[in-house]
Amino acid sequence: MSLYEQDFYRWTQEQAALLKAGALSQLDIENLIEEVESMSRSEKREMVSRLAVLIMHLLKWDFQPELRGRSWELTIEEQRGELFDVLEDSPSLRPQLIETIEKAYRKAVLQAVRETGLSKSTFPETCPYSIEQIMGNL
Repeated sequence: MSLYEQDFYRWTQEQAALLKAGALSQLDIENLIEEVESMSRSEKREMVSRLAVLIMHLLKWDFQPELRGRSWELTIEEQRGELFDVLEDSPSLRPQLIETIEKAYRKAVLQAVRETGLSKSTFPETCPYSIEQIMGNL
């Protein structure tokens, strides 16, 4: 069993030390490639997740106006800030934002149905918000 499989943390530390030392021939290239690709997928999943939570709260805000409160407002603000941070850390995700909105919207609708008790048919089939509305003033 390889160090990668036995102790991931120690493996990452060893790979970092090898990179710093310039010992490229000793690197575990196959697993490094896998981890770098995994990191990029993780960043994209983070963007989708933040978008879904944000859009879900926008839906709740619009479709349950009688329940609006400071908590929802703060969650919207927080998710916008977190999404902004993701895009600031990985600006190459920004062009994918628009195509990602529909995926996030599908998740947001399911979350909104679960949290509000409203029927899925209550919500529009496609995202009713522009990128500007979703991002607010960020």
